[in-house]
Amino acid sequence: MNDEAFVIKDLEQFIALWSKTYNTEGKPDWSHILPYYDEKLYFRDSVQEIRGFAEFQEMTARLARRSSELEMNILSAVMDGRTIFMAWEMTILFKKTRRSVVYGASRLTLNEKGKIIEQRDYYDLWGDIFDNVPGFGKLYRRFMRKVFG
Repeated sequence: MNDEAFVIKDLEQFIALWSKTYNTEGKPDWSHILPYYDEKLYFRDSVQEIRGFAEFQEMTARLARRSSELEMNILSAVMDGRTIFMAWEMTILFKKTRRSVVYGASRLTLNEKGKIIEQRDYYDLWGDIFDNVPGFGKLYRRFMRKVFG
């Protein structure tokens, strides 16, 4: 796992690795990118907070089991020092649902060795999914405007 060959060197390498994770030929596969994560990884998104590589690996396995298809399109990415920020759109097909597009962004921090030590994903999971449920999306958006402005 801590092999020195598995370090993020530049933005182009990172985008190439990340783009292989999600594909249009079936389930997502993180096996090629997991060695680039540090054992002490901290991950957080709209749903969960994870500490440690083992728990993160379990999360990726759960997502693969729950989704029939998962595809990610990186819209833009920048790297400043040891921080990578990218905007993306993810198309996901959960079992027995319509295909949904989730729009988001991720901030990744590399440690001094070039491994991913922190990942923070930002997205509106429920809004993007509810928008694809006939009739419900409009109700959800009306509720959000009324309650949150």
